[in-house]
Amino acid sequence: MVYELYLHIDKSGAKTIKDLDRTTINRIHKRLKELAKDPLDPRISSPVEMGQEERKSRVGNWRIFYEIDEYTHTVNITAVRPRGRAYRNY
Repeated sequence: MVYELYLHIDKSGAKTIKDLDRTTINRIHKRLKELAKDPLDPRISSPVEMGQEERKSRVGNWRIFYEIDEYTHTVNITAVRPRGRAYRNY
């Protein structure tokens, strides 16, 4: 089943993505499309150990954190962070 992808990024996250090189932006965009097709695919995502319903996807040194809403069939992106700062809130 194909999910809709809703992207909610705070101001600092948007600035971080804007400052990335074109190659990394393209890789993140490609992964977002893959997540929209199957957000539970174990090859591209895994559950966050300390998060309740949150999952993560690795794109090089970047992590995409998201939640799945089965009722509305949406994938809500909660954060896009570099690996070094990705797990500080958990």
